[in-house]
Amino acid sequence: MTVRPYAPEHADAVHRMRKLAFGTPRDDAWAAESDAWHGFVADVDGDTCGTLRIWAYRQFFGGRAVPAGGIATVAVDPHARGRGVAGALLDAALAGMREAGQPLSILFAATPPLYRGRGWEQVGSAERVQVPISVLAALPPGRAPVRRAVEADLPELHRLYLDLGSTVDGMLDRSEPAFEVSRIFELDIVDVVPGEDGVRGYVAASRHGANDLTVWDLVARDAEAALTLLGRLSSWAGMVEQVSLRLVDPVVYDLLLAMPRHLPRFVEPFMLRVVDLAAAVEARGWPDYLPDFTVDLEITDEHAPWNAGRHRLVHESGALRIEPGGTGVVRLQARALGPWFAGTATTDALRRAGLLEGVAPMLDAVTAAPRQLRIADTF
Repeated sequence: MTVRPYAPEHADAVHRMRKLAFGTPRDDAWAAESDAWHGFVADVDGDTCGTLRIWAYRQFFGGRAVPAGGIATVAVDPHARGRGVAGALLDAALAGMREAGQPLSILFAATPPLYRGRGWEQVGSAERVQVPISVLAALPPGRAPVRRAVEADLPELHRLYLDLGSTVDGMLDRSEPAFEVSRIFELDIVDVVPGEDGVRGYVAASRHGANDLTVWDLVARDAEAALTLLGRLSSWAGMVEQVSLRLVDPVVYDLLLAMPRHLPRFVEPFMLRVVDLAAAVEARGWPDYLPDFTVDLEITDEHAPWNAGRHRLVHESGALRIEPGGTGVVRLQARALGPWFAGTATTDALRRAGLLEGVAPMLDAVTAAPRQLRIADTF
């Protein structure tokens, strides 16, 4: 088996595999080189029979956007399945992401055991709730002015999104080249709440089907702007029965909307992998109020061997770093690194899952575990 970088001459083979695996139409974006992604293909006996794509993303942790490779379109020809093609592609992707300066990797898994076997683990979700119009109509009214967004608003809309995203671990920063912020105008509705100091909030939505309105973003700086935008959604009474909302901002969805608990929710989990532990720790934001401490680690990581071995996690003067050495008193499997880094699992939970041995309370303190991660974008 040979794994090599994707090239435009692989486009027809990739289209065939994507169609078989996902039933998707031809994607001509695969036919050209792009700064937004890079890919790999696998050949067995001279036949191209596997592929994957890695998007160039940045994901917020501790208020800082950490470069992350978004794994997508993992496909293997039916006749080649069961021969280790997908695993070989993922091994190549790990080395490729490290070389590209992407110390994290995220993905939405159709087959979680495949990715767990290579060190990814579930840490968060993209989540939607179906809200009846009657629930929105019962909210206190917001009375701020609303207007349709124009192209000149784009920088402020992205700034507003970043202000929110940087406070919600797991969110992507929607930076170029993987995102084109102007594509928001492909949606049916993009309305803003203007203010004296710039845009106070915006909603972006599209009409899907006779009885549904899908909201992709609802972002607001203050309660009045949020209630105004939610109130605008309630104006669809008589035209749609429900609104599909992303669950991202706890202020909007938990403190203002106060939704009934029985409303239908759609949850799509995502998985995280620490590709390069030292680089990931350096790039992440960490609390600056903790005392200085050290934790000696021993990491087992067969598929990213540069992470393996004994390391010392050092917190000094508000900064965290990884350096070689130490006694290895706390032992972690590769799958433990993602939930620990994200703060979604405590060391006790990782110990009960068989992914960690030893005791180190400061590993929990530095991530404020356990916490919930959200992501607004799927891929």
